[in-house]
Amino acid sequence: MSICAFALVASEFMPVSLLTPLAADLHVSEGMAGQGIAISGAFAVVTSLFIAVLAGALNRKTLLLSLTAAMGLSGAIVALSPNYFTYMLGRALIGVVIGGFWSMSAATAIRLVPTAQVPRALAILNGGNALATVVAAPLGAYLGAVIGWRGAFLCLVPVALTTLAWQWRALPSMQAPERTTGTGQVFQIFGLFKRRGVGLGMAASSLFFMGQFALFTYLRPFLETVTRVQVPTLSLILLVIGAAGFIGTLLIGKALERGFYQTLVAIPLVMATIAASLITFGSWMAVVVVLLAIWGLAGTAAPVGWWAWVAKTFPHDAETGGGLLVAVVQMAIALGSTAGGLLFDRQGYQSTFVASALMLLVAAVLTVMTSRTEPRT
Repeated sequence: MSICAFALVASEFMPVSLLTPLAADLHVSEGMAGQGIAISGAFAVVTSLFIAVLAGALNRKTLLLSLTAAMGLSGAIVALSPNYFTYMLGRALIGVVIGGFWSMSAATAIRLVPTAQVPRALAILNGGNALATVVAAPLGAYLGAVIGWRGAFLCLVPVALTTLAWQWRALPSMQAPERTTGTGQVFQIFGLFKRRGVGLGMAASSLFFMGQFALFTYLRPFLETVTRVQVPTLSLILLVIGAAGFIGTLLIGKALERGFYQTLVAIPLVMATIAASLITFGSWMAVVVVLLAIWGLAGTAAPVGWWAWVAKTFPHDAETGGGLLVAVVQMAIALGSTAGGLLFDRQGYQSTFVASALMLLVAAVLTVMTSRTEPRT
């Protein structure tokens, strides 16, 4: 499961590190190429809402194996795509895998280990996610320079096949749990909005991820055209962002314990400041590297905070609340990368970064409002 999480996160955000050569080869703009992130997010939203309904009584091991196989197929489709439409088709397929896997990941971990070991199992599972944030982007940029962007995507296929074989051997048979069937499952998810503060919290998390990916998706063309870095330096900068993000995931637990909402408010404020600062200092490489390291430290850790918010807000419905958060986050990624791409193509990187900063500021305000809905103890 952890290796699957690694391959999945690497597949989801691979276009970020390969945007420029990918766009040139497919004869589209960087903004259009970036829509590959948007379409995967959109399909992940739909899948996360309907996967339980569509899967029905299908054995969950079979479902996970099918999703892993689809991940490998997606990588092959993108790598061999002769045109933009086929590229987007492959990206849509990875979106289905994203929505299905993350909606079931926590529930699967719970079924694999004794209750006392669930936190450790979830930590191991998310270790694949953390590892991907460190190595996937710089490795993608490096491989893109050595064997081309198609070769970089093709490298995901043997990883997916290895994961498929390991899951087939290691996972036990898991019958589908008894639950509400049909569209009632979806209505149950949306019924969570009736709870106090849930709408504000989901809006805050949505604006946060929109702001984050409006900027992050188009980081490579910014670094190449404004900061004027070459591919080796680009790989190192992406590695710095990933390494800082890994450190952030290790530190955020303590920060949340000391001040839960203060941390969730501080993160978008810091990132909004960075987005604005990159416009001013974009040509100063040393400053850009420091700013992006802080961006990685805060941005990669933020999902941990919002998952903790789900556990805090839905203590008895964490799985349902998690499904809702997956849908909200993936829709936000889709909208953010779409808006960022449109602005990047039409008005330049400055408008994209300003929009990112504004969305992050609104996210901070909504998080403050969410904290005020908490019952006083």
